[in-house]
Amino acid sequence: MRENELSVQKATSDDVPLVLLLVRELAEYEKLSHTVSACVEDIHEALFGEDPLLNALVARIGDHVAGVATYYWTYSTFRGKKSLYIEDLFVRPGLRRLGAGHALMVRLAEEAVNADCDHMAWAVLDWNEDALLFYRSLGALPVSEWLSYRLSGEPLTRLARSNQAECHPAVDGPLS
Repeated sequence: MRENELSVQKATSDDVPLVLLLVRELAEYEKLSHTVSACVEDIHEALFGEDPLLNALVARIGDHVAGVATYYWTYSTFRGKKSLYIEDLFVRPGLRRLGAGHALMVRLAEEAVNADCDHMAWAVLDWNEDALLFYRSLGALPVSEWLSYRLSGEPLTRLARSNQAECHPAVDGPLS
């Protein structure tokens, strides 16, 4: 490969440690390193296990690993179509503005179109102005009428262990 040649390839089994390294670099960039508990075996199982849950693309510029995108398929019951959800998109700071992020998004869009997806979706931290500008430059729009929620840790465990008979009429019913 030439020195500045840009390529995007599906991650191979040999790329798993690299994918995890880039995920950790993303977490550090997002000030979320303390939340990363995944290990190489976890990522390998997610990408290449008996029932793969995750896909990954690796961007390279010449011999340098520039970035990663991880994604998975979701389904819209409203639209009756698959969609592609981008879990991680990260380009190393020293290799930004060389086309790797755009190339990853193009490849993700190709994957979505080839799979007859209705849309692609992802989340971005509200303080990440560079990412917000980049996504807007692609024509992406924020989905402001929806709020993201997360249930984890002790509250998740408590809910899972709660008695099914404990109904809360004031809050039961359709959520959307």
